[in-house]
Amino acid sequence: MNQPLLSQTESVLRQLTYAIDLLSHVDYKRPLENLSGSSIGQHVRHVIEFYQCLMHGLEEYVVNYDRRVRDKMIEESREFSIQCINKILFEIERADPPKLLTLEVAYDSENNISLSTTFERELVYNIEHTIHHMALIKIGMKEINSELTLPAEFGLATSTIRHQQQNHVYGNVFTQK
Repeated sequence: MNQPLLSQTESVLRQLTYAIDLLSHVDYKRPLENLSGSSIGQHVRHVIEFYQCLMHGLEEYVVNYDRRVRDKMIEESREFSIQCINKILFEIERADPPKLLTLEVAYDSENNISLSTTFERELVYNIEHTIHHMALIKIGMKEINSELTLPAEFGLATSTIRHQQQNHVYGNVFTQK
């Protein structure tokens, strides 16, 4: 298994766990205006279920993110969502994925698409998908409490962080040389 990929997966999921821990039970499942009425818990559930689909896909050699379970307990329980994240990390570290998987996608009811993929490619997708939802979660957390502090890299793509470092950009403001 690709060690940098495992490290990045662990990093983003640990950041997500950290954010979940900052919230009260009520705030975790509260609908938020800045998230179009969805809750942080719903975004966390969505992320977790994509990883669960990937891990389940290893058993069948088929990954289909449309077949998510949509477990309300994940979106309503901070503790359960953290347990799910820990289980995902445990499973990924011990995974012995097949060389090839099939990714199934259905953009409408008549046309199903099947593509060849790999576990590592899907892990990259899940990392980027997680970061995207973390950016939304950050917006929701600011609505809940503008004083909540998240790591500077929370919800930022690695390429964005690298760009900001190379160009001396901090918090979307260029520093004076």
